[in-house]
Amino acid sequence: MRAVVFERYGEPAEVREVADPRPAEHGVVVRVEATGLCRSDWHGWQGHDPDITLPHVPGHELAGTVEEVGPRVTRWRPGDRVTVPFVCACGTCPACAAGDQQVCERQTQPGFTHWGSFAQYVALDHADVNLVAVPDALSSATAASLGCRFATAFRAVVQQGRVAAGEWVAVHGCGGVGLSAVMIAAASGARVVAVDVSARALELARRFGAERCVDATGVRDTAERVREVTGGGAHLSLDALGSPATCAASVNGLRRRGRHVQVGLLPSPTGTTPVPMARAIALELELLGSHGMAAHAYPRMLQLVEAGVLRPDLLVTSTIPLAAVPDALAAMGTAPGAGATVVEPWS
Repeated sequence: MRAVVFERYGEPAEVREVADPRPAEHGVVVRVEATGLCRSDWHGWQGHDPDITLPHVPGHELAGTVEEVGPRVTRWRPGDRVTVPFVCACGTCPACAAGDQQVCERQTQPGFTHWGSFAQYVALDHADVNLVAVPDALSSATAASLGCRFATAFRAVVQQGRVAAGEWVAVHGCGGVGLSAVMIAAASGARVVAVDVSARALELARRFGAERCVDATGVRDTAERVREVTGGGAHLSLDALGSPATCAASVNGLRRRGRHVQVGLLPSPTGTTPVPMARAIALELELLGSHGMAAHAYPRMLQLVEAGVLRPDLLVTSTIPLAAVPDALAAMGTAPGAGATVVEPWS
C-alpha cells in the first residue's frame, strides 16, 4: 500500500510503498476512505510522543470500510463502514470496566503506538470494543472528524465541561477542535466567545455560533478581554490549542467557580506546564483534562449529527490527496489553517 512515512522526527516525511497491515486476532484492517490531518499528528512528527517507534506512519482520525477481520472479532465483517476513537481501548482493564475507555490502561492509538491512517489501509485493535458504525447518510470525510477532533470537543464541552444553556463558554484556539467546541457549545444553548489570532478562524467561529470573537493578535491580555466581553469571566473555558499561553489565558479568563478544560496537548522540555494555581485556589476553579471519547458514548453525538443539530461536515474546509500530506503536516507548526483538512488516500 501507499503510506506517508517519516524516518526521523521533524524531518520531511514521504509517500512510499510499504507492506499491507494484517489484523490482530481481536482486530480488523480498515480500507481508509478519509482521514483527518490533526495538530496531534504534528506533535507526533516532532517527537513529542514517547510511544512512537521509527520509521512511522502517522494519522489517527479516520473512516473507512472493514477489509479484513481477526478470528476473535464477532460484531464486524468486511464491508461495514466504520470510524473509531483515536484511543483504542482493551475492554478489560479496570478503567474500561468502569466505562472509561478513553483512559484505558492498555490503550493503543493508531498513528502513535502503531502505524496509522495516512495510508490506504490501517490496522485497529479490539474491534468489538472500539469500532463505531457510520450512518449511511454520513460521508466518510465527515465521519473521519468524529474519531478525534469532534468527539474530543463533544466530550470536553458536554461531559467534562458540563455546559449549560445561558453560560458563557470561552474557546481558546479555533482550529478543528476549537471550532467543533464552538459549534457544540452554541448548539447546547451557551453563549460562546472565540479567541484566536486568525481572522479566517474567527470568521468560521462566528459562522458556527460564536456570539463574540477576540482577535488575540497584539492583545496584551486576552484573559482580561474575555472577562470584559463576558461580564466577569467565562463559566467554562477550553484551551483547544495547547500552549502555556492559551492554557493560562483560559484559566485566567474564568469567573468565580468556573471550569477550565485542557484539550490541546501541552508538550514541554520538563514535562510540566505552569498554570496560574493561585487564581484557581482563590476562585475555587475546576481544572479538568479531556482525552477523546469512548466508542460507547458516540450514539448521543451521532443522534445530534443525524438530526442536523450538529454539522461536523461544515468544518471540513480542505480535502487533499496522500501526496500532499508531507507538506501539509510540516505546515501545521506555523500555519495550521482554519477548519479541518481531510486526506483521501486513494485519490
